[in-house]
Amino acid sequence: MAEAFDFIAIGSGTAAQVAVHQMADAGKRCAVIDYRPYGGTCALRGCDPKKMMVSGEEALAAHRRLKGKGIEGSVSIDWGDLQAFKRSFTDPVPEKQEARYERKGVATFHGTARFAGPGRIVIGETELCFSHALIATGAEPRSLGIEGEPLLTHSDAFLELETLPDRIVFVGGGYIAAEFAHLAARAGAKVTIIQRGRILKAFDPDTVDWLMPSFDDLGIEIVDAEVNSVAKRGGVLTVHAGDRRIEGDLVVHAAGRVPAIGSLDLGAGDVACDEGRLVLTAQLRSQSNPKVFAAGDAAANGPPLTPVSSHDAKVVLENILEDSGRAPNYCGVPSALFTEPPAARVGMLESEAHEAGLDFTVNAGSHPGWFSARRLNEEIYGHKVLVETGTGRILGAHLVGPDADELINIFGLAIRHGLNADDIKSTMFAYPTAASDAGSMLG
Repeated sequence: MAEAFDFIAIGSGTAAQVAVHQMADAGKRCAVIDYRPYGGTCALRGCDPKKMMVSGEEALAAHRRLKGKGIEGSVSIDWGDLQAFKRSFTDPVPEKQEARYERKGVATFHGTARFAGPGRIVIGETELCFSHALIATGAEPRSLGIEGEPLLTHSDAFLELETLPDRIVFVGGGYIAAEFAHLAARAGAKVTIIQRGRILKAFDPDTVDWLMPSFDDLGIEIVDAEVNSVAKRGGVLTVHAGDRRIEGDLVVHAAGRVPAIGSLDLGAGDVACDEGRLVLTAQLRSQSNPKVFAAGDAAANGPPLTPVSSHDAKVVLENILEDSGRAPNYCGVPSALFTEPPAARVGMLESEAHEAGLDFTVNAGSHPGWFSARRLNEEIYGHKVLVETGTGRILGAHLVGPDADELINIFGLAIRHGLNADDIKSTMFAYPTAASDAGSMLG
């Protein structure tokens, strides 16, 4: 006999947590299913553990910038201790989450879920039926279709390395490659990034150019080539890329991710899928099965960011509980690159604004002499802000340098809530802080 639930979440990351707890608070009988420890990518395998480890990188970078300017002595990263520091955060997460679910009367299941009908899910021999279900399974590395692909290590495993290999090769040049390359190089590894064309294509080209000296200073080699294959002989991995043969002790897949939905048997659940993506309405509901919704990276509807997962979940709840017809709004969602120094963006790229036919001014410049950079002896500090002519509407902001990951939120707030350039310039920010530079970045 199948156990019945009002709401079932497949996955236990941010979207599932938000949805399940609020559905439980609304008096609905809920269940969560995950084959991995509860917590999801952000808390266990992504944003949070990565940022915990970047904290060590930040400390080392600050020491090296200020050495001879009041700071002396020798500092280095102890990879094992840094891992232990990270695990002081990640290790308690699954137990805490399960305890919280238990307090709210949410049923928890461990195993691989698959649909067994339009309103049924099975986990092993256990069968559940539902009024509504949420696919919140996150994303997984996309298939590269190259010989030797199983030899690649995924980013999840990189964050669990007990010891750091001497030579690391990253296949792909996006967020994962840039952030992990900086961390690994500062911890003493020889790092190579292989990417066809320029790296960090999601970011403004000028801000990336300003950031590139940080890669050079760390000895990170960037190879412009297409990876053809990976081979292993005697413990050594060889990446074949164009006419290059690049050896490494570890090769990391950093070439993009896709919705992790392949094991769900979507056909049995009458959940339409097209070329690896769920077919959804504007309200994140399956077009073919109205009982099923999706959120976050599994929905692949908005930017692949944790706040988007949370936002998607709230949209799903409104449509289940109130039939509101609400669609997600991704206007003004910032994204940050946690290299050292960091970079960040929100809104349109300059090329996108031109393609949209908008009339705008570009306020841009590299300013290592500004106090925010000068006090840290940081040579990388730049901005590009796009402002619409006439309205003063902020179309996009692109930053690199100290506190770029924090400062970008001011521009995100402005874009999402319709504040214009004069609103920001007339605001009195605490000084001297990174936020106090926002007005100067607007001309």
